[in-house]
Amino acid sequence: MKKVLKVVANKYFLTSLGFLAWVAYFDQNDWMTLRQRQKELNGIKDNIAWLNTEISRMTAERDGLTVNAEGNLNDPHKLEQYAREHFRMRQAGEDVYVIDKQ
Repeated sequence: MKKVLKVVANKYFLTSLGFLAWVAYFDQNDWMTLRQRQKELNGIKDNIAWLNTEISRMTAERDGLTVNAEGNLNDPHKLEQYAREHFRMRQAGEDVYVIDKQ
């Protein structure tokens, strides 16, 4: 019992215990803040991955709509589909019905 009391009363042990408590709970970069920042970082990484897939999809879509080196459209059907979907263009004698997704 005296040995335990001697270890607990040691100034180095008390200083180390105080330092660990300060770092774990009271410091600007405490344990809870670090966990919160880690969750935030994981969310941002997921968002970056989603944005990269969107960039790839949009690049492929753009490449289908652009003119190649010979001056021809890469995919004229893709251009027509894009014009119909985004600009609601139609050919003569056609009716366009817009269904709004909510």
